[in-house]
Amino acid sequence: MDKSGKKYSLITLPNVELRKKSTKVGAVNDDIKDIIKSMEKVLLKWESDREHEVGVALAAIQINVPMRIVIIRNNLDDKENHTFDVFINPIITKYEGEIEEDYEGCLSIQDIYGKVPRHNKVRIKATDLKGNPVRHTAKGFLARVFQHEIDHTNGKLFIDHIKNHEKAFYQLMPDGKLQELDYEKDVEKNNILW
Repeated sequence: MDKSGKKYSLITLPNVELRKKSTKVGAVNDDIKDIIKSMEKVLLKWESDREHEVGVALAAIQINVPMRIVIIRNNLDDKENHTFDVFINPIITKYEGEIEEDYEGCLSIQDIYGKVPRHNKVRIKATDLKGNPVRHTAKGFLARVFQHEIDHTNGKLFIDHIKNHEKAFYQLMPDGKLQELDYEKDVEKNNILW
């Protein structure tokens, strides 16, 4: 709950709000800072019930706030690290490197993973929490995270990149392993592609 008393929670498919494009943030004021704190709380609450998953990032639209705000965990592998970097109005200015396929999940698409092709290097331009411009070059997994979250700000989900790839969908099993899904039976009939 923020200072105004508004309580935020994670939205998931099939919520159509996830498909909305987010609007640009003007001034970084106390309301924006409250939204960011709420994003952090929602992410940490989500992962507290998940033994095999780490919440590495979140876009504001995922708590039903259509603003171009992204938070990314400082240490992507450490579930005990509860600090985040904030990127306001992030955009990718350049895609570089190779296109690689790797697994992606999403807090807003429960228990489904996909093998998604992404560039392994991107250049980012954004504003930080103090309103200062920042430029960042991300490589490897961090580049994937930026692409995934900036997609959210444009109303796009990782499943959109693989919707025509029958062997790209997986389900997270209780033991933490990923099991390939049957495209026709599990993906199409269960409306995973919404």
